[in-house]
Amino acid sequence: MTHPKPDDNSVLLVNAYLDGELDPANALGVTQQMDKEPALAAEAARVKALQQLIRERLPREAAPPGLRGRIEASVGGLRKERGRLSSWRALAASIAVTAMVTSTSTWLVVQSQQQPTMVADVLVSDHIRALMAPEPVDVVSSDRHTVKPWFNGRITASPRVVDLTKEDFALIGGRIEVVAHEPVSTLVYRRAKHLISLTAVPAESRFALEPTPRAVNGYNIVHWAENGVSYWAISDLEGKELEEFARLFRTSQNEL
Repeated sequence: MTHPKPDDNSVLLVNAYLDGELDPANALGVTQQMDKEPALAAEAARVKALQQLIRERLPREAAPPGLRGRIEASVGGLRKERGRLSSWRALAASIAVTAMVTSTSTWLVVQSQQQPTMVADVLVSDHIRALMAPEPVDVVSSDRHTVKPWFNGRITASPRVVDLTKEDFALIGGRIEVVAHEPVSTLVYRRAKHLISLTAVPAESRFALEPTPRAVNGYNIVHWAENGVSYWAISDLEGKELEEFARLFRTSQNEL
C-alpha cells in the first residue's frame, strides 16, 4: 500500500515546525496532521535525520580569537566619543561578543547533558498524542506477520514483534516515532482499555543505559536494554502490570 505524497505546503509547515518557527497552536496542528498522514511523518523523520547529520558532520565553529579584542577596541573608541550613551552600547556589544564566543561550547554542553528524562518526556508526549489521534497506530493489525514487514524501508532495523495475546496483551499495530533525530519503531499493545506504547531505540544511543524515570505526568515507564536495543514501554496501566508486560515481552519465544 502506498501513501499519497504530502503537498508542498504541508512539507513547508513540517520544516517550520522542526525549526521551531511555529506558534503553539500551529505546531499542534502539524503534529496532528503528521499523526494522520504517514507520508508526512516519514518526511519529518527524513528531515530530522538530515538535521542530525548536519550537526554531526558540520559542527559549529567558535568565533576567531581576535574578534573579541577588535570589537572591544572599537567599543572603547565609541565610549570616549559618546560618553554615557556609548557605555550602554558597549555593554550590549560585550554581551554579544561573549554570546558569540561561547555559543559553540554552550551548544556542546547542552547536547552532552541531554538525559533519558528528556527521551521519556518525548515518548510520553508521543503516547498521549497517539491516544488523541483517530488511530493510535500507522498500521492497524493484530498479525505480527503484517506489522513487522510494514516497518521495512521506514526505519533502519526491523523491530522484534512478540505475540502476547494469550497473556491478555493484544497487539493492535505499530507506528514510527523519532528519537534523537532517528526514526524508530513503536509497537502498540492493548490490555483491557489501556494502551501500551513500546518503542525500540538502538542501544548505542547515549540514552540507552542511563537512569530512567519510572513515571512522567501519570504515565508509567519501564525501560530495559537487550541485544543492542533499548526498549521503552509507556502506559497508564498500573506499574506492576506494565512490568509484567515487559517481563513477558523479554522472555517470550513467540516472536518474529
